Amino acid sequence: MTETFVPWHSVEYYLGENQTTSYRLSAPSTHPEVSYVVGGSNEIALHVELDRFHKPPTSPLPLIRIDQISERGVRMARIRTTEAALLRDFHDLLNAVADRIVTHDRTLEQAFGETVRAWSALLERPRGIGTQKRIGMLGELSALTSIAHARDWSAAVQAWKGPYGEEHDFGLPEFDLEVKTTASERRSHTVHGLGQLTPSGGRALWLLSLQVTRGGNQGRSLRECVDVVRHEIAEHAPGELDRFDERLSASGWSAEAPDDERWRMRTDPVAFPVDDGFPRLDATAIPPGHRSRVLDVTYTLDVSGLPQPAASPAELSAIRIP
Repeated sequence: MTETFVPWHSVEYYLGENQTTSYRLSAPSTHPEVSYVVGGSNEIALHVELDRFHKPPTSPLPLIRIDQISERGVRMARIRTTEAALLRDFHDLLNAVADRIVTHDRTLEQAFGETVRAWSALLERPRGIGTQKRIGMLGELSALTSIAHARDWSAAVQAWKGPYGEEHDFGLPEFDLEVKTTASERRSHTVHGLGQLTPSGGRALWLLSLQVTRGGNQGRSLRECVDVVRHEIAEHAPGELDRFDERLSASGWSAEAPDDERWRMRTDPVAFPVDDGFPRLDATAIPPGHRSRVLDVTYTLDVSGLPQPAASPAELSAIRIP
């Protein structure tokens, strides 16, 4: 029996391995042919056979494109997204469109239109925190675990400041720590504000750069990481469990939100001291008389290939996804 639904864990495996594959969702020898296609590390699409009288429908959504391709000499409509960060959500949409075509005998135009209208009615209720926010939390939990191993769980939880919007993610007795996590192939990180990479009060500041990639069966979801950390805190520092849960809530985390994206480290973590020789923007980049007029600064910093320090704090020596 042909499956009319592709599970995300199967897709995620091929994305993580940067391999291509195709799942036929319609029964053999039936028309239209409907296939779910994984095209590499950041591409998924639905291919739907077109008959001689029809053209691909027009997408009203700027992040979803529908074009016409030829596959094995057959005219096909291809539905894909231009936004790699939304692949997990787009996967669900493709399955919904395919189900309407294969199971409920809707045309491609009907199936796509009905799915978009149904999803639009739910847009006021967000799915949960986005992918970038989830991998950011994954990085902070990795740092939290390493700090706990060097000190203890109580000190680690108390040092975690990031969820409350403070300038730096962790404040330890000897230094502050900013954690940046990316799923890109380069160590490119988004920096929010002129103070995020500015040492505070004469204290040392370190930047921890993490690169993750989709891990398939070998990876961990954010929910699994939260469960592991909560278990460790409950066992070794139960008095800090409420504090930890408050920080999770402040980060936007919800145990009820769907979360089946699994991640693993792409490369070894790297920590950099943020000193006078480190590339960054701070308040000195703006003439003193005009600093009050610059209300917001966000920039992308690529630290790929920067010289690594000979030594880093012991708290950063055991970085791993918990």
